[in-house]
Amino acid sequence: MSSAAPWNRAPRPTVPQRVLQCFLALSLPVLWLALAVRLVATPVFLWLEYHRPGFPADRWGMDVEERTTFGSYGLDYIMNLAPPEYLGGLVSPEGGLAFTPSEVSHMTDVRHVLQWGLLAATALLVLSALAGWYLHRTAPGAASRAWFAGSWLTVGLLVAAAVSALLGWEQFFTAFHGLFFSSGTWTFSTTDTLIRLYPAQFWVDAALTVALLTLADAFLTMLLTSRRARRLRDRRLRSRS
Repeated sequence: MSSAAPWNRAPRPTVPQRVLQCFLALSLPVLWLALAVRLVATPVFLWLEYHRPGFPADRWGMDVEERTTFGSYGLDYIMNLAPPEYLGGLVSPEGGLAFTPSEVSHMTDVRHVLQWGLLAATALLVLSALAGWYLHRTAPGAASRAWFAGSWLTVGLLVAAAVSALLGWEQFFTAFHGLFFSSGTWTFSTTDTLIRLYPAQFWVDAALTVALLTLADAFLTMLLTSRRARRLRDRRLRSRS
């Protein structure tokens, strides 16, 4: 009996092609997550949060306009290369410094993590594009199958993260910060500006939005890659009929 692949199936990928498929599948969750985080780290999301019904008001009297102003400064700081004085020199509505040195230091740490993470994701995107192009030329359909598998991997990781967050948000939030920041550098008093601008509800909403965007991207990838697979299968059927 012949060991060749069935006539209606794609040829079996070589070892290098399988390695590239694994790379594409494993990279996809990172890329979709990075895109979702970048979309959330925008003035649009910040404005929607502060203006949405039910968002907790500042207990010390900072109104929506002031929150939007200072929250935008914080967002701008983590997305640009401004010196610490960009935040450290701001004056609060009460007349004192808006951000303490420890708050500015933490925002600097956040900027490093976010910008290095986005830079790494950009490099991963370039490598994924090259791998996808190579597989498209040498093994049509292999990249689509890898991205389809990567989409399911994305869904699985999101479900695992959601279960962990639902079982204990505080523990999940603490563990997440522990991955990127030194102990004691990211905890603040409820009277500090960072907590007043970005309360716990803000991070719950941000995490939920990131998860939903990533999930939508994963399902869209499944749809597109499954359509691609059907077209390739139909093409092979026609070519052998």
